[in-house]
Amino acid sequence: MRKIAVSGLVLLLLPLFSISQVLDPVKWSFKTQRTSQYEAELSFIAKVDKGWHLYSQHIPTGGPLPTVFVFNESTDYTLIGEASEPKGVEEYDPNFEMNLKFFDGTVVFKQKIKILNSSAFAITGELEFMCCDDKRCLPPTGVDFDFQLEAWKPAVAEKEAEPTGTDAATTEVVPDGITVGEEGQSGNVEVAVIESITESTPEESDSMWVFFVVALLAGFAGALTPCVYPMIPMTVTFFMSSSKSKTGAKANALFYGLSIIVIYTFIGVLVTVLFGSDSIKNISANWITNIIFFLLFTAFAASFFGLFEIVLPSKLTNKSDKQVDKGGLIGTFFMALTLVLVSFSCTAPFIGGILVEASSGSILKPTIGMFGFSIAFALPFTILAFFPSMLSKMPKSGGWLNSVKVVLGFVILALGMKFLLVPNQALGWGITREFFIAVWIVLFTLMGLYLLGKIKFSHDSDLPYIGVPRLFLVIATFTFVVYLLPGMVGAPLRTVSAFLPAESSFNLVEIIQENRGSGPLAENTWTLCEEPKHGNLLKLPHGLQGYFDYEQALACAREQNKPILIDFTGHGCVNCKVMERTVWPHSEVLSRLKENYVIAALYVDERTELPEAEWVTSTVDGKVKKTIGRKNADFQIARFNVNAQPYYVLLDTSGEILIPPRAFDTDKQGFIDFLDKGVEVFHSNQQK
Repeated sequence: MRKIAVSGLVLLLLPLFSISQVLDPVKWSFKTQRTSQYEAELSFIAKVDKGWHLYSQHIPTGGPLPTVFVFNESTDYTLIGEASEPKGVEEYDPNFEMNLKFFDGTVVFKQKIKILNSSAFAITGELEFMCCDDKRCLPPTGVDFDFQLEAWKPAVAEKEAEPTGTDAATTEVVPDGITVGEEGQSGNVEVAVIESITESTPEESDSMWVFFVVALLAGFAGALTPCVYPMIPMTVTFFMSSSKSKTGAKANALFYGLSIIVIYTFIGVLVTVLFGSDSIKNISANWITNIIFFLLFTAFAASFFGLFEIVLPSKLTNKSDKQVDKGGLIGTFFMALTLVLVSFSCTAPFIGGILVEASSGSILKPTIGMFGFSIAFALPFTILAFFPSMLSKMPKSGGWLNSVKVVLGFVILALGMKFLLVPNQALGWGITREFFIAVWIVLFTLMGLYLLGKIKFSHDSDLPYIGVPRLFLVIATFTFVVYLLPGMVGAPLRTVSAFLPAESSFNLVEIIQENRGSGPLAENTWTLCEEPKHGNLLKLPHGLQGYFDYEQALACAREQNKPILIDFTGHGCVNCKVMERTVWPHSEVLSRLKENYVIAALYVDERTELPEAEWVTSTVDGKVKKTIGRKNADFQIARFNVNAQPYYVLLDTSGEILIPPRAFDTDKQGFIDFLDKGVEVFHSNQQK
């Protein structure tokens, strides 16, 4: 009997032990490398356990908290740009309704600094990060860093010029050539030395191939504009008539196409050289440049609508045209240059769009974008020169070419809205997601009506009937409009979410869920004891009422003689949102939460600073916790020896655990049984 009793006790406590642990899935180490007398590079090396992922520095507002590096003020150095990071993985997250970038394995962030002091000095600060696996997220965790930079010695500089195989200008050398700063510990995250780095840190965007394909499509679209399309048969005919043989005509056409590619690709290279990699990266984050880009796209659209033409100075075109008369390869090259200049009024929106989009990517993006555009743009000229019989099958020039421009104008105007996202966030304009969607609905409805011939611009020809290709475009356009309509009431619209603000001001689905059922199930059957602290900052889902401070919730539970449900959660906790969207809306779950429990939603990533009287000194790491989130995260670790979310704990009015806590689990019936068992034990204990 004794063995059976012991076994039963172990089985009872096993669930508690299985989820009661402080997780530490990310280990950090630091490397310092002095690249010259006046510059150095700091490496922040994260080793992420298998199954976990670390979030990027670049996360949209409303998503998980990004990785952040905060440097203490110093007169010894200045930062050069922002910290670089690997390419990572970028995926759409349906819980946040946005694309999120994250890393796994070994991750290296690098920060360049300009040195202002020839003596030895320290570079200190704190990095903050957040990580998740497929079942839980950890609260934002702070790690102190301390890089020790030695004094500059000319003799060392001379050594560095020789390929010695070691780094003589680093803080400390360890086996495998990895140099690290001082080891230490912050919170519950151990800063350990990683003996080898197995991954490089490429800066190319995951979407590079997609961007190349988009640039190709832009090139084909550019070839269909009124400035370019009529030039195709004229140019091919010129090659055929001016060359002494078919082989010569094909050779000239091939060189003509290659010249177009070289000219446009040179523009991409020139942008990179003029602006540099740091400028290209930072442009996309600046609200001023984003407003300029929006105005630029609006001007491009107005040009395609026929309001004005974007043209280069005629002197430039005339000079290039005169060089064509020289003939030979030089004449062919300048013929290609003349085409590029003459067609600028139609190709400028595509070129500008590619270069603007490239500003949000890597240093290679402008070159790759222009290379892709030029290949598609030059292809019709070259192919038709090789197969001139296909000229007779080409559609004749006509009013449809202007229709192409107008349709592209609508698309360009819609895409230009994307550049309002950054200033909207930075300046707090408060433009809602629904406003963006409404503009798109109007634009594409007008585009559909234009394709039907119901709207006509000054340069348009009469449309006596609708052809089959135009009909398919009409169907596609109005289908897209219908797809957008649910977005006005909170639908995620995943395929276009990257072009829209993350937050929705009106969500019909949530409203329906919050009011599911009738009568008493739609409302709380009890009232709060007092106004919740931080109620102006935080809220519970589905119309639930509760508290965001443990002590306040405990006092109310004692007053009303009810058990407490502590919900350790976070703004950036993916799986917390999964629980709130899949389990909590269930009518049987909602009824129990509203009737049987005092809820305490303790956010572990809320950065609002508390009054000094509410600061606490941690018994875990000895640090003072000054914010709501850090205080709650420390309470979870100190009291329950757990640091993952979501985490649900049922307590009695004395603050004692009623039954083993519950972590992430989307079993609705299991959560219902969890709540029922807590109430049962609560009343059973009171009767004793």
